[in-house]
Amino acid sequence: MGSLSTESFDEFLDSLKQAGVAISNELELRERLAEVQRWRFAFSTLASNGRPLGIRFQDHAGVNEAEIHRTFTQFQFPESMEVAFAASLRAEH
Repeated sequence: MGSLSTESFDEFLDSLKQAGVAISNELELRERLAEVQRWRFAFSTLASNGRPLGIRFQDHAGVNEAEIHRTFTQFQFPESMEVAFAASLRAEH
């Protein structure tokens, strides 16, 4: 049986914020992630398509890219999601 990370989406989002990522409409994001069993998939979808809901991830104070990488690795996201997320942060700036 494969091992799946047991950390919560709350811990994941808090880690992103500690790495310098600002989250717009964070309450909406947290509510939507709380409703689903596969929160990693939901996060990926909302990170890519959440703008109409006001959900955005921004680099306001200079994000720590190493810390973002560590977070995505710890929470077992595919590398492609990490790359897309990092690119969207750079595009916002």
